[in-house]
Formats: sequence, structure tokens, C-alpha cells
Amino acid sequence: MAASNAELDYEFLPYLRVYKNGHVERLLGTDSLPAGTDSQTGVSSKDISNIIPDSEVYIRIYVPNISILGNQKLPLVIYFHGGGFCMFTPSSSNYHNYLNTLVSEARIIAVSVHYRRPPEHPLPIAYEDSWQALQWVFSHCNGDGQEPWLNEHANFGRVFLSGDSAGANIAHNLAMAAGSVEPELMVDILGVALVHPYFWGSGPIGSEALYPDKKAHVDRLWSFVCPSNPDNNDPRINPMSEGAPSLTSLGCRRVLISVAEKDILKDRGWAYFQALGRSGWMGVVEIQETEGEDHVFHLNNLQCQKSKDLIKNLAHFFNREMPHFLIKH
Repeated sequence: MAASNAELDYEFLPYLRVYKNGHVERLLGTDSLPAGTDSQTGVSSKDISNIIPDSEVYIRIYVPNISILGNQKLPLVIYFHGGGFCMFTPSSSNYHNYLNTLVSEARIIAVSVHYRRPPEHPLPIAYEDSWQALQWVFSHCNGDGQEPWLNEHANFGRVFLSGDSAGANIAHNLAMAAGSVEPELMVDILGVALVHPYFWGSGPIGSEALYPDKKAHVDRLWSFVCPSNPDNNDPRINPMSEGAPSLTSLGCRRVLISVAEKDILKDRGWAYFQALGRSGWMGVVEIQETEGEDHVFHLNNLQCQKSKDLIKNLAHFFNREMPHFLIKH
């Protein structure tokens, strides 16, 4: 039976509808752009499947203008897309265009990870897929992995995790795992860049209570994607909650947090910044706030000046040699 004629089981707008025949109809991020060479930036990309056998997990690798790259080794950024854990892929136009722009501006190698998504694959599957993808990328650190672009051009002494929204949440949780895993990872993670990270909690903080409709929507999301532990104080979604692992375990040396003034998640980003700064973690954390903008605004308009400023700040974070403490607001 076609989904359009099937009986609706439930819907979680504006993300998706689920039908009683099991079909999931995603309403956002369903467009797709192929990998290849971008005519605007000269950035080349390719897809690698079978990262996890018999699954839909894949990665899209980006390199800047491969025709003139030569034997240069560039910082490696492993990127996790957002979308409430349940929407979008690396081939969605907003993410593909963003990674082309970021790679061109920052002169980095980027690996964009596609993890399995709820509701078909509820959390923690996205975390587990992302961890396995990270391990696959790190298997190239000695130059003898299966992907030549990583063997030839990735500087495994300068590895960063990044993502936006739910993808930033994944990046944080992988960095926490990297700081406590035994045995240690083959590669050290230098830094983590969190753009408009999806952190939450059971009680409102800051200005959250002023936006009851937005708050109700975010309140519902975690229980939808993680039905096995629907509490909004789960440490994976609220790393500042009582009983959460200490942030001193964060397995990197630098953290950049970007928040947006009109984003209901903004206050959680600031709370994370403050908690990390006073935790005793031995790294450098910085935060920037974009005035007048809402959640992941940059993905929808890469050409506006505020998007360009955000991307330039990320490029600086990935390339500078010495960390320094900086607050911008």
C-alpha cells in the first residue's frame, strides 16, 4: 500500500510522519546532491559506503581543489549533520553546500558522516554508528587505509570533531567517549567545534520559559529519538545534569561553541561553556554568539555576512597553532 493511502500512525511535525505500515515520510532534507567537484569552490567530494557492513551508514569526504593539492597534509574535520537526529544526510543540499564552503574557506579535509536515524533506528544507534565511522577514519592514520584521500592529505595530528544541533551533540558525546575509552584511540582529538548544539534538560533555564511553544517542541524531541531513556536529563542530552560524567573527561584540548541570539538552545550552549570552564578540564574553551539570528541560520543562507563570519571563525579555529581564550558576544 502506498504511504499516501496508508493509515497514519503518528506525526512529529515539522520533521516526519509515520504510517501504520511502517513507512516513514520525512518532510525536511529529502533533496540530494551528488558528490563530485563543486564549480563554485573547486572542492571535490566522494561517497564511501560500507563503513558499517549491511547498513545505510556512509561518509562523504571533501578535499579542497585536488588538482593543486599536491602532497599537502591538511587539518581533518569529522562532521556530523544535524536535524534532530532523524532528518537530513550529508547529501542534503544545505549540508553539501555548507561543507563545500567550509572546506574551501578553511582548507581542511572534511569527512561528513551519515548515521542511522530514528524512528527506524532509535538512539543510541546514531552514537554507535558515529563512533564506528570515527574508528574507520582513524584507521588511516598510518597512511595505509583504504581511502587514498585520507592517506595522502589528512593530518592526523590535527583532528577535529564538529557538527550542528544534534550533530554537535554527537560530537560532544564522542569526545566524552574518547576521553574515557580503554584502550585509547589511535589518534588524539585536538578540538571540537559545536555549532548551535542540541543540549536540553527537564527544567527551564535562562529565557527558555518565555517561548512555551518552542520549549514544548524541544521537550518532546528527546523522548521521540531515544524512547529507551526519554528523560531530558539523560547525560547525553544534558551533560550538566546531576550524575552526568564529569566534563573533565572531555577528550580534546580545544572547544569552540557557537550560539545564536534567537535560538531557544542558546542558553544551554552558554551553560555548557560555563560548566566546562569551571569543571577542571585542562583545555581551552571559547564561545561566540551571533546577534539577531536563529537556529542553524547559516545553513539556509551561506552568502549572508553573519554566515561568512561564522565560517571564518571556524576556519581560524581549525588552523591556528596556539589556542587562546576568547569570548565574543
